[in-house]
Parts: sequence; C-alpha cells; structure tokens
Amino acid sequence: MLRRRFIKNTSLAATSLAINPASFFSGETILGHNNKRYRINTHWSQADVAHNPVNDCHEMVQDRKGRILLLTNETKNNVLIYDKGGKLLQTWGTEYPGAHGLTLFNENGQDVLFICDNNRHQVIKTTIDGRVLMTLNYPKETGQYSKAEEYIPTETAIAANGDIYVADGYGKDLVIRYDASGRYLGHFGGRGKEPNNLLNAHGICVDNRGKDPLLMVTSRQQNAFKRYTMDGAYLDTIEMPGAWVCRPVIRGEYLYAAVLQSSARTGQQSGFVTILDKNNQVVSNLGGSTPSYINGKLEEMYQTIQAFQYPHDVCIDDEENLYIAQWNSGKVYPYKLSPIS
Repeated sequence: MLRRRFIKNTSLAATSLAINPASFFSGETILGHNNKRYRINTHWSQADVAHNPVNDCHEMVQDRKGRILLLTNETKNNVLIYDKGGKLLQTWGTEYPGAHGLTLFNENGQDVLFICDNNRHQVIKTTIDGRVLMTLNYPKETGQYSKAEEYIPTETAIAANGDIYVADGYGKDLVIRYDASGRYLGHFGGRGKEPNNLLNAHGICVDNRGKDPLLMVTSRQQNAFKRYTMDGAYLDTIEMPGAWVCRPVIRGEYLYAAVLQSSARTGQQSGFVTILDKNNQVVSNLGGSTPSYINGKLEEMYQTIQAFQYPHDVCIDDEENLYIAQWNSGKVYPYKLSPIS
C-alpha cells in the first residue's frame, strides 16, 4: 500500500510543470477547463514595491465603486486599493500585523469591512477607508477559551440580517456567531471526529444559491467544504480530494476557491484555483488537473502547471475577471485572470 502511494505521488508530482516563461509572461498561457478558462496576467499590479510593499497577500474584495481592495500583513500599508486596470489608487492601515481575513458587507447602502487579525486575536469592523467601527475580542462567552492567544480568527461571513460568523481557523476551529451589534449568539464546529467537526476552518461564506441561505465552511486539512444551516446545524460535506482549499467565494451560480497546495506535494508550491458549479461539482481547475468523476466520486486533484505557488484567495469582479492573492510566494502582487469566451 505504501509503495503504491509513493508511486502515485511521484507520478502526480512529475505532472506539475513550470510554464515556459516566454509564453507565460506574454499572456499566451490559458488556464482552466470547460467554460471556465482564463488568460493570466502576472504583472497586473502597478504598485511600486519600494513605496507600497506587500508581504503575504491574503484576501481581496471589490467594493461598490468597482475598486479592488487587497489585504496584506505588511504594516506599511495593510490595505491597497486598485482600479481594475491595476493602478494603485490609495492605501491605508498600519495596525494589522496579522491581517488575514477580509470580508465586505453592504450595510444600509454603505460598504463596511471585517478584518481578521491573527496576531491581535481580534476581528475589526471598519469603514471602507479604515475607520474602526467595532472590535470583537476573543469569545470568552463560549467557555472554550482561557486566553486571547487561543483564538486566531481567519475569516468572517455576514448574513443578510447583519449576523456575524467568525471562523477560528487557526485556533480551535469553532465558528462563533454574533448579532450585528457584536452580541454573542452561539458557536458550532470545533475539532473532533464527527462529520460536523472541522479541521483548519480557514474560510466561511453565506451561500444563497439554493432555496434557503446556508453557510459554507472550509475544513482545509480534510480537503473539504462543509455546509451548515444559518443556526449551525450540520448538513453535509463536499469532498475536495487532494485540494487544501481556502475560503469559498460565491458569485452567481459558481463557487471559486484558491487551493493553497496539493496533498500530493505539500510544502512544494503546488497550489491552483478550483471552480464548482451550482451543484457543487468541480468544473475547472486553473493550473490544476482536469476534473474527473468516477461513479459520482471526484478523483484526487493536483497541480499540473505551476502558474501559482501558494494561492490564498480569489476575487471575482463585475466583469468576471479573477484576481489571485498568494501567501508565502516571494511577496508577489496579485495576478489577474481574464475569461476566455
């Protein structure tokens, strides 16, 4: 068994090829499958690294003005704001050394942001230009934490009524629920061996594609997404074999997710981007293997083209372009991918 596994992993690793630099940088390389194919631009950002450096590029969102906001844990400029052409418009933020999660919510016609800071062990709600509106400290109300350091939030999701769901993805893997004013309402998930438990609850979003809204939560080390009701009752698991998925991002009928790395090549810059349809079937892997189902079961996925190192998030703009932020990837700025019709 071990020998077969070794041979399989060796075979998968051998299929991961670096892109020919000439074709890659000229924009000739096409990534993806089926109706989700894209041309990649690795030089989208026009920011000057000497004045506006980045460290880990963790997450990105588009605001209602059409601007693209990037969150980095570089405290010279935690938030970089671009136009869609890659021109840097403005920056703000020096107080988020562990900046990780970035969620945008339309609150009574105004955009607000929720920032998860790993180092501060807090979730901070701000205006679109960085003015702090509310701070959520570690959730001692749960009875699960004895000190702030045990709580390392990675992502938030905001319900239509303003309820806040915080994924403690690097702490105890709980999802903590608050009302819009920050009052604790409950929690679910956590580590364990039951289907409702989570392992590296890295991301969370509200899925409105069905009849009723539900929560989609990442269980990254289990290579899966798990679905819950808005009250936290477990529904089912979407297996993503081989894929260390980051947060789910839903636009229209599709779910997009950065895959930090492939299980076959952990710690080897083996990430890609995956896209699922409204039935939660994988239809495209950007820089990854062709999606294949046998008897209804998804086969293990892996990187085939090293277009990315450790992708961490996907932002989809109003023209269906993708922007990919990367963690621990040489402090590169985000890449832009344009759809091929």
